[in-house]
Formats: sequence, structure tokens, C-alpha cells
Amino acid sequence: METITIPKGFKVTPEQFEQLAYAEQLARMELTKDGELIIMSPTGGTAGEKNFNLYLDLGIWNRQMKLGKAFDSSTIFVLPNGARRSPDVSWIKLERWNQLTQAQQDGFPPIVPDFVIELISPSDMKNQRYEDLQGKMQEYLDNGVKLGWLINPSTKIVEIYRENKSVEILQNPRTLSGETILPGFTLNLTDIL
Repeated sequence: METITIPKGFKVTPEQFEQLAYAEQLARMELTKDGELIIMSPTGGTAGEKNFNLYLDLGIWNRQMKLGKAFDSSTIFVLPNGARRSPDVSWIKLERWNQLTQAQQDGFPPIVPDFVIELISPSDMKNQRYEDLQGKMQEYLDNGVKLGWLINPSTKIVEIYRENKSVEILQNPRTLSGETILPGFTLNLTDIL
């Protein structure tokens, strides 16, 4: 198998992106609003285990509350600005999700989640993607996300992004609240940080 290197700034159209994304499913990809193709490295064991715990905790809450739909990192959303993004964990209110057609739900949903989590992995730190992830969190807010958590296990820092508010930075918090967006949801960070 031959490997290719995608140069930073490489651009494709939304149609080309869909062809690539459906072709082989070999890599996680995103497309910026400017058409830049981003290839994300596979998750290592440490980050994969932490991501699983995030999915699990949100998933259990979501099954009990039945207020929306929860998604893993393989789901690509088409944001209002045209970007195709896949948060590590995301959630959408049920009434908003139900406004989409079946075809929209089956494809890359043209909707911004209400809630997102991005987990900074060791490879993100090694490849200096931290600033890119902060920019991605701001892009989520700019497109309508109500609440987002950028979690950095190596520094034990959590950045909380809220609609129309400054970023709140927490050092080694024990829990995070879903606030009014995810009523009754509390994330225990013991296994994450």
C-alpha cells in the first residue's frame, strides 16, 4: 500500500470531499470552510480509552433523558459556514435533529451540534494541533454550538466554550456540568484527566 502526504493548505471542493470520505474510510478527515482538507491521525490507546469513557457517560445520560441524539467522532457535520467537522463527542437536541430529512440524517447531517467535546490527544500535542483545536472550538461557537469542552488530559486543563461568553479555563476540575444545554448531565473527569 502506498502512502501519501497531504500538504498543509491542500484544498478540495465539498463534492470531492464526499467522494474521498466515502471511498475507503481509511482515515478521519475534515474540510475547513476554506476547502482545506485535514487528515487526522488514528487515535492511540490512551486517547481511544478516554474518548470511549466520554461517549459512554454522555450516552448513558442521553438514553435516560431522551432529550437528543449523541454522536461519536466518526460523524461528520456540515456546518453553516460550509466546513465538514467531526467532534470527538457531540449531541443535538431531539427537536432540531427531527427537523432533518431522513436523507440528511443518513448522510453528513447539515446541522451544527448543540454540544461538542474535543479531547486533546498525545498526537495532537506532538503535532502542535492545540491551537488548531482551539480555533475549531471557536468555529463551532461561531456556527451555533451552545456549549463545548476542550479537554487536555496532559495538562489537566479544560476550556469551556459557551455561546456569547468568554472562554473559561479550569485547572484540574473534578466534574463538568452540562448546564442548561444538557440538563442533569455531570461528567466525572476522574478517568479523563
